[in-house]
Amino acid sequence: MFKLKVITLLVILPLTFLAFTPLVSAELVHQFQSPAFIPGNGFSQHVLSIYQLEESKKKEIRAEELAAINKAEAAAKQTNLSKFLVNVEARIYAQLSKQLADQMFSEGGGDNGSMNFQGTSISWVKTGTDVTLTIIEANGSRTEIVVPIASFAF
Repeated sequence: MFKLKVITLLVILPLTFLAFTPLVSAELVHQFQSPAFIPGNGFSQHVLSIYQLEESKKKEIRAEELAAINKAEAAAKQTNLSKFLVNVEARIYAQLSKQLADQMFSEGGGDNGSMNFQGTSISWVKTGTDVTLTIIEANGSRTEIVVPIASFAF
């Protein structure tokens, strides 16, 4: 029974104290710690800074991707097989060019000729004073070269 009186006293006494104490309260006001979140006080600057950071990172990523592609292309051009193919192709073009020049400018080469090479039509006509070389590419563009042959005498 003594325990019950002590427990009752311990519960009732604080409640009585609270009942007779005047209550004081104030309005709760939340303040942001960062000025970036206060409207009119740097928020637009904050948004702009984030946008600029995002854009610079995107540019950096694009530049890295482009650099990787260029590096891979350069590495592909430096293989022995690639070097060999470029060399063979250059020699084939040089041989074709030499044969065409020999036909155009030699005494017994004929007065005209033509050939098609990878979609490009190359034709030439020899007159007494000049050689006209006409090149028509696959896309239809036309190039005409007139070479005077009478002035080649030494």
